[in-house]
Amino acid sequence: MSYSSKLSAMAKRRHVRASLIFLLLILLTAFGVIVPVFALLPSLNSHSHRLFRHHLDHSKLKKVQTRKFEINDDMFWKDGKPFQIIGGDIHYFRTLPEYWEDRLLRAKALGLNTIQTYIPWNLHEPQPGNFTFSGIADIVSFIQLCQKLNFLVLLRAGPYICAEWDLGGFPAWLLARKPAPTLRSSDPGYLQWVDRWWGIILPKVAPLLYNNGGPIIMVQIENEFGSYGDDQAYLHHLVKLARGHLGNEVILYTTDGGTRETLEKGTIRGDAVFSVVDFSTGERPWPIFNLQKEFNAPGKSPPLSAEFYTGWLTHWGENIATTDADSTAAALREILAGQGSAVLYMAHGGTNFGFYNGANTGDSALDYKPDLTSYDYDAPIKESGDIDNAKYDAIRRVIQRYSGALLPSAPSNIEKIGYGPIHLQKSAFLFDLIHMIDPVDVFISEEPLSMESVDQSFGFLLYATKYVAKDNEDGHVLFIPKVHDRAQVFLSCSSRNKGVRPASVGIIERWSNRRLNLPNTRCDSNILYILVENMGRINYGRYLFDKKGILSSVYLDDNILYGWKMIPIPFNNLNEIPRVNSFSHIARSVHNKITAKRGLEVKYDNISSEPTLYTGYFYVDKVNLRKDTFLSFAGWTKGIAFVNDFNLGRFWPVVGPQCSLYVPAPILRLGKNVLVILELESPNGEAVVHSVDRPDVSCGDSSNSNLSQLLTHQHSPRL
Repeated sequence: MSYSSKLSAMAKRRHVRASLIFLLLILLTAFGVIVPVFALLPSLNSHSHRLFRHHLDHSKLKKVQTRKFEINDDMFWKDGKPFQIIGGDIHYFRTLPEYWEDRLLRAKALGLNTIQTYIPWNLHEPQPGNFTFSGIADIVSFIQLCQKLNFLVLLRAGPYICAEWDLGGFPAWLLARKPAPTLRSSDPGYLQWVDRWWGIILPKVAPLLYNNGGPIIMVQIENEFGSYGDDQAYLHHLVKLARGHLGNEVILYTTDGGTRETLEKGTIRGDAVFSVVDFSTGERPWPIFNLQKEFNAPGKSPPLSAEFYTGWLTHWGENIATTDADSTAAALREILAGQGSAVLYMAHGGTNFGFYNGANTGDSALDYKPDLTSYDYDAPIKESGDIDNAKYDAIRRVIQRYSGALLPSAPSNIEKIGYGPIHLQKSAFLFDLIHMIDPVDVFISEEPLSMESVDQSFGFLLYATKYVAKDNEDGHVLFIPKVHDRAQVFLSCSSRNKGVRPASVGIIERWSNRRLNLPNTRCDSNILYILVENMGRINYGRYLFDKKGILSSVYLDDNILYGWKMIPIPFNNLNEIPRVNSFSHIARSVHNKITAKRGLEVKYDNISSEPTLYTGYFYVDKVNLRKDTFLSFAGWTKGIAFVNDFNLGRFWPVVGPQCSLYVPAPILRLGKNVLVILELESPNGEAVVHSVDRPDVSCGDSSNSNLSQLLTHQHSPRL
């Protein structure tokens, strides 16, 4: 018998059993066995009209309440019928809203009936009290679109989400609160912010719950908490808070790794919360599903893998992660054939636009591993939406077989185009632009302050101080015990000609933490500049409280340097309005003024090792040529890129493996399009970026995944 036939038979047996019980009650009543109970009801003969009306009203109420999603007999039941969840994660914040429907239709053709998504707190509240739910943060529209396309929704409300997303979804400003809150705990200083956030987001999604007419069938509490802590008071607080905003009908669930230890720590015993598991694709699912039953009430444990891994994440400096299509499909087949449910993580990965990529660590905080801009994840629906791959086809065949549904035809890939070479000109040195910053945005302190302490979440922070050093033929030694994450060091002689550029003397990285030799400048006074890049906050594990910038004293020849200026250089992120003007906008303005003054034929010296902004243009002439494209940064070193002021993310081709950035067509305009990049070190010799029609993940020497070994190139002092 097929799975669908078995489910139908079980539903009929439930109906027959209920009918027999009802008939038995009538017979017992007729013989006076339970007369005391029914004697309280009015006589049918004397109040027939009123009872008839009561019966009609009750029937109407039952009709409204038939929309119900529940768990019984170790199965999911949707409106009284058995239901198998065949879902996939698609994160609305990793895909442009203009492409939400396209990606969902591809998921529909894959055979999915449920979409799972996280809610990243930091996207929706970039500054305390500054909430945003528009554009890429319009979660309500995304969920409504899921319902329009006949998907159910699993909502992972956090407040912690992991997701390879900056700080696991927590807003960075939490790290600057005094006293410092203990994240993911029952610390009242932390819970007050969680209560406030959930007091905003949960009422917003409550009308979209299934029992309220929407598509949301389950809401997740926290995320894999058993892999992090053992604070049951915290979990119970979240459950109480969720129930207060969402009511008692919706199913709340926790997701934990499929081991006894993680389930012991991360689940809530009983039937108040449904305990769900995830596990690696190579593990046998059914022993883990049997373990899952121990952490749910009897009859309340339908087997569900909330994260069935279709691929894996990739850090900078690693080979691009891939998983075999056939083995992935075979693992899914084992779950579905046994009448289990699964959610593909990811169905469509998308992109870490802007500065939202997360990072991981190894055994120590120094073993820092930032994530790529691309979140392709080797998912069946690729970063750009492509589905002409073996994994999509293999998974689709398995789902078609076990769902029994006739799947829609798979859509064609979205057309890509290469717009050719984009020649860039130097717009401005970064050090020249800092003089345009309002003095009120410059912070002064005896010791260096963290990025969060100066009310900055993302981008770069420039530290500057003056010092007088005695002549020393061997130079001087600079040591920063704790810098997060990557510091470029420059020296300038303040007593010399003002036209002399600050000179690069080296790089200090979080993962190498090396001492840097400074040359003897023979200056009366030196200016030390340290440009620190936030490369993504840790999103998983015990080092989650991950502040950025210089987090210790700075030592020159074992003496502490005092008297610092901190100059925020935030650039613009996805949903964040910077406190200062957009540097990409400033660079474009400066470039336009210079071009207008000197003429279009002006020649530039484009070679520089100083952080520099470059500007270039490319053209889209016809509506039907506004297509997706990729920007190849082969030959460049490291930086960030903007198209029409949209932050595409980071490029780092010397480390790899990602060599190109995805540019979705909705970012482009008819006519002139503006590309602005910040190159932190050395530009492409020809100062050209190529617009191509396919991604490139072959950059760098990724044979060794250790960043400290990969980044052996260092700048030699030149003053």
